[in-house]
Amino acid sequence: MNVLLVTRSDDNESVELVRHALKKHRAKGVRFDTDHYPTSVGLSTEVTRTRTKRVLHTADGPVDLEKLHAIWYRRFLAGGRLPDSLGDMRAACLDESRRQLYGTIAACRCFQLDTLRAVRRCDHKELQLRKAREFGLDIPQTLFSNFPEDVRRFAQRVKGPIITKMQHSFAIWREGVENVVFTNTLSPDDLENLEGLALSPMTFQEKLEKRIELRATVVGNRVFTAAVDSQALDGAKLDWRKEGMTLLDAWWKYELPRPVERGLLKLTKWFGLNYAAADFVVTPDGRTVFLEINAGGEFYWLQRHPGLPIVEALAEVLVGTAKRVDPGEA
Repeated sequence: MNVLLVTRSDDNESVELVRHALKKHRAKGVRFDTDHYPTSVGLSTEVTRTRTKRVLHTADGPVDLEKLHAIWYRRFLAGGRLPDSLGDMRAACLDESRRQLYGTIAACRCFQLDTLRAVRRCDHKELQLRKAREFGLDIPQTLFSNFPEDVRRFAQRVKGPIITKMQHSFAIWREGVENVVFTNTLSPDDLENLEGLALSPMTFQEKLEKRIELRATVVGNRVFTAAVDSQALDGAKLDWRKEGMTLLDAWWKYELPRPVERGLLKLTKWFGLNYAAADFVVTPDGRTVFLEINAGGEFYWLQRHPGLPIVEALAEVLVGTAKRVDPGEA
């Protein structure tokens, strides 16, 4: 039983942990570092009137993709090692490499955790909030906009502090250094100077008072939740990711309220996801407020501490011994 682990060569220990867990189920985890495609990894698909043949050529030998039991689509960096010497051809080669590899993964007949269609649909934050509300989850007042007057009116309606952030990972590279744009509080001066929205829309949200923050990891029909006191560090109060490394061992196991857990499972099932990482805030008055869900969210530190058995759950879903979400139901 072969399980293809789609990742990249600079990934953390999560892939090897899952590969080790698969061995306990007599399954082989075949690692595919996508950044080595197409420069040092070969991939061929032959389609005839009667059959399809897909072969992945790795350093460890050929892998028959038609005989895979499952695919774990974790990380993707096709074309990541294409040389800069390609000049103006590099962008086209990069695009073709990505399209080919995306297409191959999408066309494989085996179980996928998760399908590209489900992962891409989950990228839409507006859709997340709409469905979360429909499934009974508490959500913050939110505005997605590039129109300054709507932002000012939103701030008046909220009648309290506003935070601003980007929908997805937003990084600015300066002299080879990555500068990530985190969550920030919107000041009165900021409200008067919103011309930058003409260049990029932003997300505006009521600023929630926080008692603790939660990361709920969904695997199949199971939810593993941990909590952290983000308010214990000044640099983490607004966005715990700013102090993510400092807080690695500060998380503890937490039980989501049953109605919240049921709503979260309905949400991931609707998206057709067998894996997702959801973020919540617990307010001082006891509200559990849903923020967002990420189909490729990280989990390695939660496996370490507080020891959530996420790796084992992933392996069980991949080999089929645990209940799976059928993407066809989404």
